[in-house]
Amino acid sequence: MHKFFVPKMNIDGNNAIIDGEDVKHIYRVLRLQVGDKISINNSEGKEYVGEITLIDKKVVNVNLLEESSINNESPIEVYLFQGMPKSTKMDLIVQKNTELGVKAITPIITERVVVKTHLKEFKKEECKKLDRWNRIALEASKQSKRSLVPKINVPIEFDNLLGELKHMDLVVVPYENEEGYGIKKLVENIDKIHINKVAIIIGPEGGFEEIEISKLKEIGAKIITLGPRILRTETAGFTCLSLIMYELGDLGGNA
Repeated sequence: MHKFFVPKMNIDGNNAIIDGEDVKHIYRVLRLQVGDKISINNSEGKEYVGEITLIDKKVVNVNLLEESSINNESPIEVYLFQGMPKSTKMDLIVQKNTELGVKAITPIITERVVVKTHLKEFKKEECKKLDRWNRIALEASKQSKRSLVPKINVPIEFDNLLGELKHMDLVVVPYENEEGYGIKKLVENIDKIHINKVAIIIGPEGGFEEIEISKLKEIGAKIITLGPRILRTETAGFTCLSLIMYELGDLGGNA
């Protein structure tokens, strides 16, 4: 069953309206017809089974038949703070971490970030890169049957990151200079039952400065290794997320 996210305001009682780019996708690509059943999500986690009642070039009307009990979100919330990468690497980072269940992604500007001079452009209302990343997150959420679409936030400076981490139950920082202390040891030393919010901090291509690692240690962050091989910045995030979701979340199944 095909899935579509709509704004909450597009749902009124048992009626839902799909508009925007999804309309053309419905009748031109998927070739859905009146009477076909689809899944509708109100973009806040509530899902319905619906039946298409009208298709035209601007809107698709859907009759909501029943509320669905499906919830494909992880029992833990994982927030990725990603050192801003070069080029279009952020596209891949957003797509794969969305598929794996990340709650939100916030790019961070660290000392060795190459693109930090472009930070101001992200503070404009019409940010093309930010819009693209959020569209990628939306499409990846549809494909992976997520119940929520993760938000891609405006980039923040490293010092502002430290304030954001105060609300987390666990802060994990993969670091290439750390040896011997990895995810396996980490999960042995924490109280899993009381871990609800996890932050993963990933450095940029050039890695972290020692002073940045020291500041993260001061607030209780767990500095870990992901293994003997050095991973690219775009690989490290979803590798760490996969391990966290396996140990603390729902990756790998419940049995």
